[in-house]
Amino acid sequence: MRIGFEIGGEGDSRAWLQPMLDALTAINLRYLDAHPSAPSIYSGGVRYVAELPGREQWRDLPTILASGVGDCEDLATARAAELQARGVRARAVPRIVSRRPNSVGGVSELIHIVVRHPDGHIEDPSSALGMPGPA
Repeated sequence: MRIGFEIGGEGDSRAWLQPMLDALTAINLRYLDAHPSAPSIYSGGVRYVAELPGREQWRDLPTILASGVGDCEDLATARAAELQARGVRARAVPRIVSRRPNSVGGVSELIHIVVRHPDGHIEDPSSALGMPGPA
């Protein structure tokens, strides 16, 4: 199933992004509850692959495992679900990497998704699975 969203307007993108990340994490957790022997993203042969500029496709855990690839929101929500399945209250969260003026007088943000552990520790599955350079 494919679902598309178009979200316009100015403002803090985290206001709409966080609920979507939480929803994909919940979908992944439901999958793990039904498939407790599923491999983790770290042991399942998964690697980071960036999407084409201007394209954003969110993948759930079974799609990631079947294709062997994901980008930051895919990998962070999958990892957060893996941790939650073990009782760790981790969460996929957005980090603003940069902000710059855009051509229409607004501000464009470059956002990267990571996993925040309950103690505040940040885990970056994308970097661990092959994303080049610092996030």
